[in-house]
Amino acid sequence: MSLRLRRWTFAALLAAAVVPGVAAQTQTAPPDPEAGAVSKKSAADSERDRRFKWFRDARFGMFIHWGLYAVPAGTWKGKKIDGIGEWIMNRAKIPISEYELLAKDFNPVKFDADAWVKVAKDAGMKYLVITSKHHDGFAMFDSATSRYDIAEATPWKRDPLKELAAACQKAGIKFAFYYSQDQDWHESEASGNEWDFPSDREWKKSLGRGYFEGKVKGQLRELLTGYGPIGLIWFDTPKLITKEQSQDLVDFVHKLQPDCLVSGRVGHGVGDYDSAGDNQISVGNTDRDWETPVTLNDTWGFKSYDDNWKTTHVLLRQLVEVASRNGNYLLNVGPTSEGIIPQPSIDRLREVGEWMKVNGDAVYGSQGTPFAHDQSWGTVTSKPGKLYLHVFDWPKNGSLVVYGLKNKITRASLLAGNKPVKVAQTRVAALDHDAVRLSVPAKPPSPHASVVVLEIEGAPKVDASLIQQPTGVVELKAHQAKIETTAAKPTVRFDNRGVAERWTTEADSLKWEFKLVEPGTFDVVLVTSEQKIRHPPTADPWEGGHKVLVETNGQKVNGTVEAQSKRIPPHNPYWPLPITKIGQVKLDKAGKQTLTLKAEQIAGKRFGLTLVSVELVPAKK
Repeated sequence: MSLRLRRWTFAALLAAAVVPGVAAQTQTAPPDPEAGAVSKKSAADSERDRRFKWFRDARFGMFIHWGLYAVPAGTWKGKKIDGIGEWIMNRAKIPISEYELLAKDFNPVKFDADAWVKVAKDAGMKYLVITSKHHDGFAMFDSATSRYDIAEATPWKRDPLKELAAACQKAGIKFAFYYSQDQDWHESEASGNEWDFPSDREWKKSLGRGYFEGKVKGQLRELLTGYGPIGLIWFDTPKLITKEQSQDLVDFVHKLQPDCLVSGRVGHGVGDYDSAGDNQISVGNTDRDWETPVTLNDTWGFKSYDDNWKTTHVLLRQLVEVASRNGNYLLNVGPTSEGIIPQPSIDRLREVGEWMKVNGDAVYGSQGTPFAHDQSWGTVTSKPGKLYLHVFDWPKNGSLVVYGLKNKITRASLLAGNKPVKVAQTRVAALDHDAVRLSVPAKPPSPHASVVVLEIEGAPKVDASLIQQPTGVVELKAHQAKIETTAAKPTVRFDNRGVAERWTTEADSLKWEFKLVEPGTFDVVLVTSEQKIRHPPTADPWEGGHKVLVETNGQKVNGTVEAQSKRIPPHNPYWPLPITKIGQVKLDKAGKQTLTLKAEQIAGKRFGLTLVSVELVPAKK
């Protein structure tokens, strides 16, 4: 049976455009006095809060990348193919006629929907997102829209998404779909396949109407009408899709299931929530709901020789840091073609689940940290009347110190076992400086992250300054700076990690204001970032040699950005951080300070200066 491209007929387009059971709605615009506008906004906010309640409560979900790409598992015709496993068709430029043949070998006889969902539930995950159709165009469900699907093209002849939907419902897990709306390497009117359809590249400016109205909407209708309530649709890689098409998909999803959320990767900023880059941890609290997708190793789809598994410590640190920034952590597994989740994934998820059983109250339904600065020992999540201190670096001297909290603490305790902790609060009025000192046990409750709960009076009140930490270090993150430039507009910008990137002109500079608590002599340290590690590693991952000038407290320090040493971030090992010490400054007075970093000469213009932070580190005596 040939599974070659389906040509979308005009009748198919008309059928795809009809949404059964949904009547056309019209609204009459109300008068627009100020009170009416405020009321309308309040109603919209309340409705958004209702729709997002489960998402904000969950904070932790399972991503599953599963498809035909699990058959070659990273190897094609005896050759290991670089890149992530689910992209093997693209990376190896496999013709459609050859890739289709993989369906005959896809026979997941060991698939067990209940077992998969149990892995997710035992890990503490509250929702599950699975690839219904990835970029290879193969539907992992029984699709009437296309014969290129698991129920018709494989010897297995089952619909695993039906079984997962039922298993999730039994387990109380929210069920959701990934759907590749733009890239479809099996279709000439979609994007991504330049090896089978090279002649199509010249004229194509957007997705073809036949593909968009036929296959995309046809399959989305099937997914949203045949599998029960769906938590969200996780679209991906908007390339050719227009803003009108992106909005059309959002509206289409909402018509079929009004409570179904639409991910930001639908394109053009019209999704219901934002999506960070793959394996990226966004910085700071955001105004919108957001989520980050993360892999347990380096691939998403199964790759037999990818054994670079993240440790449980890294996974928990990422989970907590995402929650502390008001985000959701979507952690991926890539099952084999037999339907087995790799054992290293199961082992790590079990360990994460053990931590969540004890400390989940500090994650589920939590809000982000109220502090403007990171803590030297960890991070913070919050709930009404409570702050949860997630301590990654447990104090060896038994004293955990928090700067900048102004609320009265009524009780402090370890979340594990609810054991009380002694509290001392002090205030230096002249500096408007508040400090909390907690007497904690010598041994941390957890080897990964131990949680101390502070019960406080009222809503959190904190010092909005960037404060020198109890360690004595002043950490000035790039994204916390004010950009200044002598040009028409700056070149420097901040990526999702908060890193200043594309700093390619000497006209730009960054300026910070901060509060010094303990004066002294400090080493001036620049923390920069290499490009993301890929496999194999990319060439020229970092550019150094930039001449810079630091000014603070009337002092100037010149230096050259070098890789004197490297630091691997404990929460994200994909971006190594070259470290440069450029000199010393003496800050002899406590209180408000400013620091400016200027680029005097940019040495490389491909990446430019990629700054993570400037640190003032107490000089060793």
